Amino acid sequence: MVQYVGPPLDLSFAALSDATRRGIIDQLGWGDASITSLADTFQMTLTGMKKHVQVLERAGLVVTQKVGRVRTCKLGKRGLKAEAEWIEAHRRLFEARFEALDEIISEIKQEGRDD
Repeated sequence: MVQYVGPPLDLSFAALSDATRRGIIDQLGWGDASITSLADTFQMTLTGMKKHVQVLERAGLVVTQKVGRVRTCKLGKRGLKAEAEWIEAHRRLFEARFEALDEIISEIKQEGRDD
């Protein structure tokens, strides 16, 4: 049975619920980037980008480091393993329920043919 996992997943899924933040994760998958370059890429203000990065950082998905006047972002080390496991467990649950529904529908159709 699938168990409720709690706050770490809540933070991750909340962070990933925004298209811009998913885009940031995609962008950082290609390499580290400064907040300024991310803001330019996504055509937003520096303040707006900082807020998005802070959400990702709180969720542990992004790590930032300030060197001089430049704050660089990179993907966090923890990855998305727990999130992927949660999704996979629920995918299997849905799949099992749909298979059971298919069986019921097949039985009903067969009974209709038998009459």
